[in-house]
Amino acid sequence: MSIYTQTHEMNFDGLVGPSHNYAGLSHGNIASSSNEGRAANPKAAALQGLGKMRHLLELGVPQAVLPPQERPYIPGLRALGFGGTDGQVLETAFAQSPALVANYSSASCMWTANAATVTPGADSADGRVHFTPANLMAMPHRALEDQQTHRTLSMIFNDTNHFEIHNPLGHTPLLGDEGAANHNRLCGSHATSGLEVFIYGRDALGPKTDLKFPGRQTLQASQAVARLHGLTAENSLFHSQSAMAINAGAFHNDVVCVSNETVLFFHENAFYDPLALQASIKKRANALGFEPNFVMASAKSVPLSDVISSYLFNSQLVTLPDQTMALILPSQVEETASTKVFVDETLAGNNPIAHAHYLDLRQSMANGGGPACLRLRVALDAGQRAAVHEGVVMDHSKLDTLEAWVKTYYRDRLSIDDLGDLKFLQESREALDALTQLLDLPNLYDFQRSGT
Repeated sequence: MSIYTQTHEMNFDGLVGPSHNYAGLSHGNIASSSNEGRAANPKAAALQGLGKMRHLLELGVPQAVLPPQERPYIPGLRALGFGGTDGQVLETAFAQSPALVANYSSASCMWTANAATVTPGADSADGRVHFTPANLMAMPHRALEDQQTHRTLSMIFNDTNHFEIHNPLGHTPLLGDEGAANHNRLCGSHATSGLEVFIYGRDALGPKTDLKFPGRQTLQASQAVARLHGLTAENSLFHSQSAMAINAGAFHNDVVCVSNETVLFFHENAFYDPLALQASIKKRANALGFEPNFVMASAKSVPLSDVISSYLFNSQLVTLPDQTMALILPSQVEETASTKVFVDETLAGNNPIAHAHYLDLRQSMANGGGPACLRLRVALDAGQRAAVHEGVVMDHSKLDTLEAWVKTYYRDRLSIDDLGDLKFLQESREALDALTQLLDLPNLYDFQRSGT
């Protein structure tokens, strides 16, 4: 039986863009801040990401890609009053403010867990898959992404009989939305109705908190997305991330928690009142007809600092064709004593997780993103799968082509000073123009539409 004849989960991985760099733009992301100013290797980063996709494909997990966004983003700089040719815009802006150009050159859209929140048809009111692009308004460099994300998703999931692409929420402090990085789904299987668990960092209408780092996801944004997607009180749940986790550097919930089908895999300090959360999940899960599995790392055995540095819980937790589950982990987890012991104990324990795969994603990890950050999960039935734009759906031959594309166009060293170089702008546009031909996504980018 083909894997595409049944409901399955497809991973849409973000292709690492040509402007992958370490500008340290993300306050609260310790890895990003710690590596600020280092020279990056975009070629290695993109190849590492493609290697992860190939590994998932070899495991039998359906795999697709989301293209990077246009960077440096000249229309954004023009909107700030810089004029002239595109090259003059870039050079003038960089001369006045390298930090500003760094924000408009970030490759952060590679972390597609932040691209959108996704509700499968099994949960939504109308049976369609719903997407709400995240506004990412907590960080200036990420707040630039949502309109292009909406365009990209609308081109890939363009059949309105199967998909609904909502507009991003408004850019207000009330509605800070960070996408699937703060969203978990628990279910008996990907084909059945599930429980969507929204984890928020702050209640924008509640009392002030003493967070050291920003609570990026608001309760109000999570509630709005749930309403837009047709969720109900029976199949949605809202719970607060712990201040301890945020202050330790867990800027998104997916740094301390990941879920798959019946399993919630998390750290003891991930949530405010974790026992209350587990009780709420059990009650709703039982009503939906499945029994949840809680796999928790205690703070005593796995210090929160080890979780943050290794990205243990920023792993992918996937269901394989034989219905066992596998963890896709960064190699730092294997190299950290406490996290490696916990993974070994998990594999030997009484839970559905049976395999662990350690992958080298050091370029992404150095900027604060592990395996789970690099993918957006989309559960699809056979009809929905057939409606996905085929150009982005991967097989080994297409991955070969993308690897050759990276080796042709990407630099193996990129510093902050390079971002203001007209030659780099031209290289990036050539790469993205070629990519849209490979993925059959014509006129995806503003520079293609404007003819510049």
